[in-house]
Amino acid sequence: MREKVARWAEANPKFAALDRAIGQNGFKMVFLSRLSPAFPFTLLNYLLGLTTVRASSYALANLLGMLPGTFLYVYIGATAREALAGGAADETGALQLALKIVGLLATFAVVFIVTRAARKAMAEAEESAQQSGGALKVSEVR
Repeated sequence: MREKVARWAEANPKFAALDRAIGQNGFKMVFLSRLSPAFPFTLLNYLLGLTTVRASSYALANLLGMLPGTFLYVYIGATAREALAGGAADETGALQLALKIVGLLATFAVVFIVTRAARKAMAEAEESAQQSGGALKVSEVR
């Protein structure tokens, strides 16, 4: 379908600007979009499949970009399992419980900071695309 998309992009300057931005900064664009929970993964997979991003950049950026969220969900699940098991907190001791709480707070902080950085970088990409003549709007991609 890439040939059809290329012809369509010629007639659509917004998509052409997005395609150029992703083609030039494929790893960075995919990585940042994976860090941000604002982009639905399924739709993003289809859209990125139609762009000029290299497969190796796409695969590596997906792997690295989804790790923070995956760690967060696994940690929340493990903590919830222990809380539901009951009595586990008595056996683990106060220090270990405190470390788990600090670890959970640190995980939330990292995800929050990374998400903010991703949104800022996407906004900068939007601004640079607008300055270069393309009218790329991140809100239109969502």
